[in-house]
Amino acid sequence: MAFDPGLAQRIREALGERTDLSERRMFGGIAFMVADHMAVGIVGDVLMVRVGPQRYAQALQQPFVRPMDFTGKPLTGYVYVDPPGIAEDAALAAWVAAGAGFAATLPPKTKAAARRPRPPAR
Repeated sequence: MAFDPGLAQRIREALGERTDLSERRMFGGIAFMVADHMAVGIVGDVLMVRVGPQRYAQALQQPFVRPMDFTGKPLTGYVYVDPPGIAEDAALAAWVAAGAGFAATLPPKTKAAARRPRPPAR
């Protein structure tokens, strides 16, 4: 599945000049990593946001938000935000900040996890 390159550019702009930022092909789209932890991503034209377990229920109460159920089973702490929910730059920036903020709280990845081979991007 392809992802929306215009949305990817908007996310890059919202993330600014972070030194701990990287991008990876993931879930058939693209994921934006903060300190090697997924913060936000795109599948098609839908935004994925890692809000964490504490903000999950609150996030699901927002308009245009639904559980991330990529595998058919919802992943607690991750939500999808449909395009109308990120049409405005301020709304997108708020979701990106939420994902990046949560990812930044996670402990550093171990060297073993960093060395683990990843499948090639398709």
